[in-house]
Amino acid sequence: MKNYDHILKKLKEKGIRPSYIRVRIYSYLEESRIHPTVDEIYEFLSKEILTLSKTTVYNTLKLFTEKGLAQQLNIEGNELRYEAIRGFHGHFKCEKCNSIYDMKISQLEFEDDISEFVINEEQVLVTGVCPKCN
Repeated sequence: MKNYDHILKKLKEKGIRPSYIRVRIYSYLEESRIHPTVDEIYEFLSKEILTLSKTTVYNTLKLFTEKGLAQQLNIEGNELRYEAIRGFHGHFKCEKCNSIYDMKISQLEFEDDISEFVINEEQVLVTGVCPKCN
């Protein structure tokens, strides 16, 4: 597992007890660039953690999201995807293969005065056809 000490430190800084399952889930999020669903995380990790349940994955991701270690993405209707917090960026979703890619973008600039609004989250989603499918 890459960056084990780094992950332990991150979890402890956020007040999260670093159990083996939490470390593995966070490691998977940091290493993964596919923006996995709960089911995808469970399918991948259940091969090595035989006692893992989907409920544990869901509850761990909820904790990570609440503590600011992970971000929940609602890219397609009711399907929630997750990623480790990597700073502000956008996402591109291919309409043919359904892959989701990170896109480097600068901060959003608003033309309207939004000073009275409280913004809790910014997400940018672009859809189209990726180079592999084009």
